[in-house]
Amino acid sequence: MFHVIPRSEQDQRSNRTILFEGGQYGAPISIFLIDNEPGQGPALHTHPYSETWIVKSGQARFTVGLNTIEADAGDIIVVNPETPHRFVNSGTGRLELTCIHASDHVIQTWV
Repeated sequence: MFHVIPRSEQDQRSNRTILFEGGQYGAPISIFLIDNEPGQGPALHTHPYSETWIVKSGQARFTVGLNTIEADAGDIIVVNPETPHRFVNSGTGRLELTCIHASDHVIQTWV
Protein backbone atom coordinates (compact mmCIF):
# COMPACT_ATOMS: atom_id res chain seq x y z
CA MET A 1 0.00 0.00 0.00
CA PHE A 2 1.20 3.53 -0.72
CA HIS A 3 -0.17 7.06 -0.98
CA VAL A 4 0.66 9.92 -3.30
CA ILE A 5 -0.52 13.32 -2.14
CA PRO A 6 -0.48 15.70 -5.12
CA ARG A 7 0.78 19.22 -4.45
CA SER A 8 -2.71 20.58 -5.20
CA GLU A 9 -4.13 18.51 -2.31
CA GLN A 10 -1.47 19.36 0.29
CA ASP A 11 -2.27 21.64 3.23
CA GLN A 12 -0.41 24.80 2.13
CA ARG A 13 -0.55 27.84 4.43
CA SER A 14 -0.57 31.49 3.33
CA ASN A 15 3.20 31.76 4.07
CA ARG A 16 3.93 28.84 1.65
CA THR A 17 4.46 26.37 4.54
CA ILE A 18 3.03 22.91 3.89
CA LEU A 19 1.77 20.66 6.69
CA PHE A 20 1.62 16.88 6.30
CA GLU A 21 0.06 14.88 9.15
CA GLY A 22 0.76 11.19 8.67
CA GLY A 23 -2.03 9.65 10.73
CA GLN A 24 -4.57 9.43 7.94
CA TYR A 25 -1.98 7.62 5.80
CA GLY A 26 -0.72 5.20 8.47
CA ALA A 27 2.56 7.12 8.89
CA PRO A 28 3.93 7.70 12.43
CA ILE A 29 5.30 11.20 11.63
CA SER A 30 4.12 14.66 10.64
CA ILE A 31 6.10 17.19 8.63
CA PHE A 32 6.15 20.94 8.08
CA LEU A 33 7.88 22.02 4.85
CA ILE A 34 8.91 25.57 5.69
CA ASP A 35 9.51 28.27 3.06
CA ASN A 36 9.94 31.54 5.00
CA GLU A 37 10.97 35.08 4.22
CA PRO A 38 13.64 36.78 6.37
CA GLY A 39 12.33 37.40 9.90
CA GLN A 40 9.54 34.81 9.69
CA GLY A 41 9.17 31.90 12.09
CA PRO A 42 6.84 30.52 14.76
CA ALA A 43 6.52 31.76 18.34
CA LEU A 44 7.95 29.77 21.25
CA HIS A 45 6.15 26.45 21.72
CA THR A 46 6.52 22.83 22.90
CA HIS A 47 5.52 19.35 21.75
CA PRO A 48 5.11 16.15 23.83
CA TYR A 49 7.44 14.38 21.37
CA SER A 50 10.80 15.12 19.76
CA GLU A 51 11.16 17.34 16.71
CA THR A 52 13.93 17.21 14.12
CA TRP A 53 14.81 20.08 11.80
CA ILE A 54 16.74 19.81 8.56
CA VAL A 55 17.90 23.12 7.09
CA LYS A 56 17.67 22.80 3.30
CA SER A 57 18.65 26.35 2.38
CA GLY A 58 19.20 29.69 4.08
CA GLN A 59 20.09 30.49 7.68
CA ALA A 60 18.01 30.03 10.83
CA ARG A 61 18.34 31.05 14.44
CA PHE A 62 16.88 28.42 16.77
CA THR A 63 15.95 29.01 20.38
CA VAL A 64 15.98 25.69 22.22
CA GLY A 65 15.38 25.99 25.95
CA LEU A 66 17.87 28.65 27.09
CA ASN A 67 20.19 28.11 24.09
CA THR A 68 20.42 30.00 20.82
CA ILE A 69 21.78 28.10 17.84
CA GLU A 70 22.67 29.46 14.38
CA ALA A 71 22.15 26.89 11.64
CA ASP A 72 22.97 26.80 7.93
CA ALA A 73 21.99 24.64 4.98
CA GLY A 74 22.76 20.99 5.69
CA ASP A 75 22.55 21.27 9.49
CA ILE A 76 20.25 18.93 11.45
CA ILE A 77 18.92 19.90 14.89
CA VAL A 78 16.95 17.65 17.25
CA VAL A 79 14.96 18.93 20.23
CA ASN A 80 13.69 16.71 23.05
CA PRO A 81 10.01 16.50 24.05
CA GLU A 82 8.56 19.35 26.14
CA THR A 83 11.53 21.64 25.40
CA PRO A 84 10.43 25.20 24.51
CA HIS A 85 11.69 26.07 21.04
CA ARG A 86 11.27 28.31 18.02
CA PHE A 87 13.16 29.39 14.93
CA VAL A 88 13.38 32.47 12.76
CA ASN A 89 14.83 33.05 9.31
CA SER A 90 17.95 34.98 10.31
CA GLY A 91 19.33 35.29 6.79
CA THR A 92 18.72 37.70 3.93
CA GLY A 93 17.15 35.13 1.60
CA ARG A 94 14.52 32.43 1.85
CA LEU A 95 14.69 29.72 4.52
CA GLU A 96 13.72 26.20 3.47
CA LEU A 97 13.43 23.90 6.44
CA THR A 98 11.90 20.47 7.04
CA CYS A 99 10.41 19.99 10.51
CA ILE A 100 9.81 16.33 11.38
CA HIS A 101 7.41 15.67 14.25
CA ALA A 102 7.59 12.23 15.90
CA SER A 103 3.79 11.96 15.92
CA ASP A 104 1.10 11.06 13.41
CA HIS A 105 -0.46 14.49 14.08
CA VAL A 106 0.90 17.81 15.32
CA ILE A 107 0.40 18.54 19.02
CA GLN A 108 1.63 22.04 19.84
CA THR A 109 1.40 24.19 22.97
CA TRP A 110 2.26 27.88 22.63
CA VAL A 111 4.43 29.18 25.48
